[in-house]
Amino acid sequence: LGTGVVIDDSGTILTALHVVANAIEVRVVFYDGSESPATILVRQPENDLAVLRALEIPDDLQPATLAGSGGLSVGDQVVAVGNPFGISNSLTAGVVSGLRRNFKSPKTGATLTNMIQFDAAVNPGNSGGPLLNRNGEVVGIVSSLLNPTDQEVFIGIGFAVTIETAAGAAGTPPY
Repeated sequence: LGTGVVIDDSGTILTALHVVANAIEVRVVFYDGSESPATILVRQPENDLAVLRALEIPDDLQPATLAGSGGLSVGDQVVAVGNPFGISNSLTAGVVSGLRRNFKSPKTGATLTNMIQFDAAVNPGNSGGPLLNRNGEVVGIVSSLLNPTDQEVFIGIGFAVTIETAAGAAGTPPY
């Protein structure tokens, strides 16, 4: 269970690879409640990114607005949108805590680079969701949380892949 971001009107979706990596079947649920099977178009393990394509899309599908992360500064307000613990359409607010961070996953051992560090609460189910700036534009894709315990709950540090990296995985022009 995770979250994704629709980036164009043809149903292309960005998400975290670990959300769908071992899936036998991928199904997406849109904001209006409609569902569709989806295919994985791109797997980018070095950035924990996946690009999906929904096979059926709602008539009124509205893609997210993407914005470059280059304008972010430490202290800027951000919000994370997702489905923590399966609770749909949840939003948490915080600030950018750091930029160009590297994060080594304790689960996979992979090191993700050039990450946005933030303090908005994220939990299992937020992965793959958007990190938005105060204008509601997607500046990152939520990927991981730093947790010094064995429990999979928010302790205080989240990480997002920049939208430039994520959109690049989808073949979208830089932002």
